[in-house]
Formats: sequence, C-alpha cells, structure tokens
Amino acid sequence: MADMSPIFRRNSSDQNPRERLVTLIRKPGCHLCDDAQVVIEKVCGELGVPWEQKDITQDQRLHDEYWEQIPVVLVDGAQHTFWRVDEQRLRRALTD
Repeated sequence: MADMSPIFRRNSSDQNPRERLVTLIRKPGCHLCDDAQVVIEKVCGELGVPWEQKDITQDQRLHDEYWEQIPVVLVDGAQHTFWRVDEQRLRRALTD
C-alpha cells in the first residue's frame, strides 16, 4: 500500500471506525434509570452503538463512586451525564 497513490489509499480510520460503548449504571426499581434506558436503547439502536447496564447494588466500587448520581451514563468509559439523559446530547456525543 505504500506504493499506492494517496488518491486511492483509504484512511485507516475509515476501515476501522472507533468502537463506541455506552454504559448505564443503575439500580433496581429506579424510575429515572428506566427513563434513561429508554433513551439509550433508542439512540444506540438507531446508531448501531453497543450498550450495557451495570447494577450499582452489585458492585461496591460503582456504589461508592456514583450512588448519589444514578442513573449515570458513561460513553467510552467516561461520565457523560447523570439523573436525566438528553437524547440529542447523547446522539452528538456518539457521532462527533
């Protein structure tokens, strides 16, 4: 590929788009957590972004760090928001 004209070379980022991951940190019986999950399912579903959820009652580290903020949303491991998830803001974070 080194001998190929730059016109025909693909940018390596085009071949392997950056993998994204959204994490919802929640607890059972939390209505705000349920609301956050609805937004995450919608946005991630439309964009094809994987997401996961973690139960704060099952992980002491998460409990100690986030108890007063749940639900908490992480994007690629970094805190994106807490309490309420804004659909457009999450969409921008995943497409920028």
